[in-house]
Amino acid sequence: MIDIKEILSILPHRYPFVLVDKVLEIEPKKSAVAIKNVTINEPFFQGHFPGNPIMPGVLILEAMAQVCVIVIKYKENAENKLGVFTGIDNCKIRRMVVPGDTLTIKVEITRLRSSIGKAQAYAYVGEELACEAELSFAIIDA
Repeated sequence: MIDIKEILSILPHRYPFVLVDKVLEIEPKKSAVAIKNVTINEPFFQGHFPGNPIMPGVLILEAMAQVCVIVIKYKENAENKLGVFTGIDNCKIRRMVVPGDTLTIKVEITRLRSSIGKAQAYAYVGEELACEAELSFAIIDA
């Protein structure tokens, strides 16, 4: 398991943009299962939407992308590297994510060549699929 302290040592993101709370399982360079606890205290709920808070789909995708970066950078000497999005394919948002939900994010790296990669990512609330996408990314110099 990877706790938030170690996540912060891997990701360059900081509040309010750290969207991974814990990593439950990881196989470096291959796959991971992570958690994002969604609370009403998230800053985006102030405007999305007042009286009917829904986590923006792009932030679910960002959480999945952050898990991809953790999979790639875990146990690497990569402080001077950034993981960046290069594409999103076959994205489907299948369920609203609201305060009180726990997102379980599953990522599998499907291709990794040098500094370019692809991953299949899924976000669940309980057993229900909330979002799925194929993510493309690059690891660049910071």
